[in-house]
Amino acid sequence: MSVKTVMPKSAFEDLQSNSQACLVDVRTPVEFDEIHADGARLIPLDRISVDRLKGEVGDIAGRRIYFICRSGQRATQAAKQLTEAGIEDAQVIVGGTVAWEQDGLPVTRGRAAMSLERQVRIAAGSLVVLGVILSLAVHPWLIGLSAFVGAGLVFAGITDTCGMGMLLAKMPWNQRRGTGNPQACSV
Repeated sequence: MSVKTVMPKSAFEDLQSNSQACLVDVRTPVEFDEIHADGARLIPLDRISVDRLKGEVGDIAGRRIYFICRSGQRATQAAKQLTEAGIEDAQVIVGGTVAWEQDGLPVTRGRAAMSLERQVRIAAGSLVVLGVILSLAVHPWLIGLSAFVGAGLVFAGITDTCGMGMLLAKMPWNQRRGTGNPQACSV
């Protein structure tokens, strides 16, 4: 099932003029706190569901819901998941928050944080190096750790789903330190 996409400026104009439109950011709480599109509502990808969406934004029947993340990958996953669950008008903002900001659209900035993508690269690289070192120093079969990580990266590339990223998103350092979400959708 294909997901509808929209350019940031078009989405912004619709959000300004359509009180039924809503913007949902599916990144981690820490990424959201660093920078997010003004008016975005945070529902992390690992917690998104039709019930959660209804709880956060109210009645979703007939509402246009825009999904945004850093670059568009997680937003596409969320839109696919919710479209398959019955959401009628889910759209992904092309280029995500990066494109939103580049287009000069309003954003809210907070404290800087390390992106989830960067955390995955660091973790994967570290595990590969560790596997090589352990295979040389302890036992040759420990090179399997590097092979396992490499296979996981190939799988992530083919399926556009990253298990390591989903695991890292749940880590304490990627969770919001405060409570609640001050951002609200149009009603």
